[in-house]
Amino acid sequence: MTDDPVLIAYAVKRSARSKKAAWTRIGRAYPHETGAGLTVILDAVPADGRIILLERDEADDARLLREAIRRQK
Repeated sequence: MTDDPVLIAYAVKRSARSKKAAWTRIGRAYPHETGAGLTVILDAVPADGRIILLERDEADDARLLREAIRRQK
């Protein structure tokens, strides 16, 4: 498995009062080791079972870089 995820898993919950969406990062997906497909690693499972997978953005890339630097120390 590569070190960097290709997708980030989120759970989205809408506030009943404000209707604003709260996005919570709950996991990540990596290219599968033996060919086509993905390996998904979840840190949490949303109660409604709905998981949204999105491509990484600049904030995710910055966080991954910080984590890699920490691992090297």
